[in-house]
Amino acid sequence: MGELIRKEDALEYHSSGRPGKIAVIATKPTVTQRDLSMAYSPGVAEPCLAIEKDPFLVNAYTSKANLVAVISNGTAVLGLGNIGPLASKPVMEGKGVLFKVFADIDVFDLEVNATEIDHFCSVVKALEPTFGGINLEDIKAPECFEIEKRLKAEMNIPVMHDDQHGTAIIVGAALLNASEITNKNLADLKIVVSGAGASAISCIRILVALGCQPSNFMVFDSKGSVSRDRDDLDIYKQEFASNVHYESLEQAFVGADVFIGLSKGGIVSQDMIRSMAAEPIVFALANPNPEIDYEDAVAAREDIIMATGRSDNPNQVNNVLGFPYLFRGALDVRATAINEEMKLAAVRALADLTKKPVPDLVAKTYKQPNMRFGKQYIIPTPVDPRLITAVAPAVARAAMESGVAQQDITDWDVYNEELMKRLGQGGDRLSRIIINRAKKEPKRVVFAEGDNINILKAAQILKDEKIAHPILLGNVDRIKSIIQGLNIDLSDATILDPLTEPALVHKYAEQLYLSRQRKGMTVAESLQHIRSRNFFAAAMLEEGTADALITGITRKYNTSILPIIQTIGRANQVRTAAGLYIVLTAKGPLFLADTTININPNVDDIVAITELTVKEILKLDIVPKIALLSYSNFGSAYGPVQEKMAAATKLLKHKYPDWILDGDIQANFALNTELRNEYFPFSHLQNHQVNTLIFPDLTSANISYKLLQEATGAEIIGPLLLGMNKPAHVLQTGAGVREIVSLTAMAVIDAQH
Repeated sequence: MGELIRKEDALEYHSSGRPGKIAVIATKPTVTQRDLSMAYSPGVAEPCLAIEKDPFLVNAYTSKANLVAVISNGTAVLGLGNIGPLASKPVMEGKGVLFKVFADIDVFDLEVNATEIDHFCSVVKALEPTFGGINLEDIKAPECFEIEKRLKAEMNIPVMHDDQHGTAIIVGAALLNASEITNKNLADLKIVVSGAGASAISCIRILVALGCQPSNFMVFDSKGSVSRDRDDLDIYKQEFASNVHYESLEQAFVGADVFIGLSKGGIVSQDMIRSMAAEPIVFALANPNPEIDYEDAVAAREDIIMATGRSDNPNQVNNVLGFPYLFRGALDVRATAINEEMKLAAVRALADLTKKPVPDLVAKTYKQPNMRFGKQYIIPTPVDPRLITAVAPAVARAAMESGVAQQDITDWDVYNEELMKRLGQGGDRLSRIIINRAKKEPKRVVFAEGDNINILKAAQILKDEKIAHPILLGNVDRIKSIIQGLNIDLSDATILDPLTEPALVHKYAEQLYLSRQRKGMTVAESLQHIRSRNFFAAAMLEEGTADALITGITRKYNTSILPIIQTIGRANQVRTAAGLYIVLTAKGPLFLADTTININPNVDDIVAITELTVKEILKLDIVPKIALLSYSNFGSAYGPVQEKMAAATKLLKHKYPDWILDGDIQANFALNTELRNEYFPFSHLQNHQVNTLIFPDLTSANISYKLLQEATGAEIIGPLLLGMNKPAHVLQTGAGVREIVSLTAMAVIDAQH
């Protein structure tokens, strides 16, 4: 993806907690003896007998219809080569994660100890009753071609070797759009291809299917020009061998319209780019280092259309734009194959989606408010929420029209709704949105506890992924010693010790004294305060030498928040500060307020807390759907809490009539849409999935978020401190690295606003 990944971080990621990246969970109740009897014996007999009579019912009674096998023998693992099936397992698990995250497809990864074609095919073919589809992965050429060909012919479920077709689908969509932008005919394009492996061959085939001429390809492998005068070409390279032998890659570049690189980094020069035809199209897709760096290519030609495989450049050619949605569409019509019609449908769906107005969510994530179809945007981005509803239906329709679907979709609107529900606003998705948005405009973040191990580990990630520029406060020698011990690189991070910065201490102390002298603070007290890291960090933020502040990992919340309140203060016209937690659940994020500040807020405080919460949620382009919680449902039980929440609801509805909001309401009715619709059809929350919970007091809010965290294991971001003049957030004591990174990313987004 372009970011630096350290060995230690990668190993810790894969080994921490439960080893690996995937797990199997039960989808039915297993609490009582009856549940267990239904799950296994004797209840399991009924679906078994039903399937025996009608095999198609396996899709109704088992997980087969949504289960894909990711299968490899580890002979061509991307960037690692022939490392064998055992060593390939982390990659296959990772592929399973992508299937689940982007298309809600369940995966078993299978690493097969078989390199001979007959053996491998016999193993995979025998697995057909288990799976709805087969994703072949990281199998070396030329064996991969024969393996896929045989399995497709002999199996009655979709089989696809993603290394061949995944990149090809994205390249096809990108070239369709690039040729349209440059007003060039596909049939006229002269195309140089560096690389002749599985992916390159599939790219050529799909481009020919789209209209490119076979005679216009100039292909190079590790031995040079793939031409008919060579006697060492296998049958797959012979398919596109040229009648002309080119002495060098440089020679082929002269006058070429398109370059597609699927080989190795650094083999293309700026002079080679300059020798190409007008408005050259360059897809340098070697990873992690492209055949020519994006910056060098665009510097060589102003009229270039450039794509790479990297996330830090425009026009990222990423397989995740294709395979999850290709299989999603195939599974949903119970397709017996993934054929050429389905792949071409995916190509055209991706190309067409690029031409539609870009959602604000995507434009803001990439910090391109005017993001639109053009040279800098020829393919969708991986975070585009429309991908599943654009590509999967196109693939499903193509399967139906080409005769490989066993189950037709009759209501496409309902199908699109089902697709959207599969992804929702799930926790992983929101986390990606937060991180990606922060990365588009990193900010300077000061960490008051710069000598904490977790802070330093998080700082490394924040720096490497370009989320933030860390400023670390603490004893410089101690921090550097810890950094060395952790074997991380924070050489370009700012490290400051307030005890060795007398000029800054006096400067900040004077500012603090001027702001607090009418509130009882003396000169001596201001000097004493500023020497502490929390006050020093807050003063940096107030003065503008930092854009955001993170503290609290080793101190009590009230100890950490006092310097922020006294130094930075609340924003203008803000009645009260508030604390907000984001709970990332499988169904989507829940926003909980106030969880940290107001012990027993009154009606006006509840209104202010709700306003601050809505403002924060809107930064993420999420529509708040708000429930003001109580022990009562719309006055079903009276008391101070019920009266307070009902009064606050009334004021908010009057002030913001367009908000989706109601209360007082109990938590179970707030979160259960069907139950609420049945019992309270009059509610303004009718048919809405509530995502924002406003609590009546600190006790209920604090207990609730901690129960959620411990009982469900949900990831939590926060607490976010709302209502301050500048972004400053206080971590939970003992927060983990991931929590620190997430909260810092939110602080960066706050600073961007």
